[in-house]
Amino acid sequence: MNDARYRALTAGAAVVSAALAIVIGVQLSGYGVPVSLLLACCLSCVATFSSLLFRVIGAWSTTTHRCTRPGCDFRVSLTRTDSADNRRWREIAAHHPHRTH
Repeated sequence: MNDARYRALTAGAAVVSAALAIVIGVQLSGYGVPVSLLLACCLSCVATFSSLLFRVIGAWSTTTHRCTRPGCDFRVSLTRTDSADNRRWREIAAHHPHRTH
């Protein structure tokens, strides 16, 4: 995933989080919730929604290469890399030195 696309996704996630928090804040204000409590609730909603969306974006942009040997738990997780790095790390994961126990 290129940097411009990643930045656009994270900016979009922040905007969506803020919009959702505003909607919840408007709904709560109709019930006469005090401003301090309303602010705390909206800020916690922004933090929660942002965290969730940033984790989804991170998981979507992460590639994991594992060793092909049965029983080996060696793995490499890469975030936002190009095809050359992916190829290089795939080869490293396939040919890493195996430890014998």
